[in-house]
Amino acid sequence: MTNQSLVGIVHTRVEAENLVDALKLEGITDNQISVLFPDKDGTKDFAHENSTKAPEGAVTGATTGGVIGGTLGLLAGIGALAIPGVGPLIAAGPIMATLSGVAVGATAGGITGALVGLGIPEYEAKMYEGKIRDGNILLAVHCATNEELKAAEKAFKANDATDIHRVGEAAVKKA
Repeated sequence: MTNQSLVGIVHTRVEAENLVDALKLEGITDNQISVLFPDKDGTKDFAHENSTKAPEGAVTGATTGGVIGGTLGLLAGIGALAIPGVGPLIAAGPIMATLSGVAVGATAGGITGALVGLGIPEYEAKMYEGKIRDGNILLAVHCATNEELKAAEKAFKANDATDIHRVGEAAVKKA
């Protein structure tokens, strides 16, 4: 099976943390989970500096994780960044690397371009970007097996996630 992701929206940080906890109970690991949400709670101080440079990224990630705390603060690669035209965001997981590239390149595509790069169709990516701009939280689970995908779907539905979609990820060829 090619890798697939399950993507959905939750409305609050508590809902996001509950969903991440449920995913972990289903056997999903931290490095399979991506989270993206607007930075409304004061970590904006860190968002002006993109977090792709190793030393600054490590400091930003650790500081942001400390500010966020809880389940979300433990996710892999968490950090603050600013996307042109979108503003300050907090991201974690595989989506962080994609969005960091957008921040560095000042890509006009913003979140939509990054989500399309992850294999999400453009019309869905635009819908997700609008929901994030409205203050919602995007969660994605990157699954290698059908069992993981089914487990993630179960957790999303049990935790009231909305706009749930399965998307195929582009296969990465090994050199």
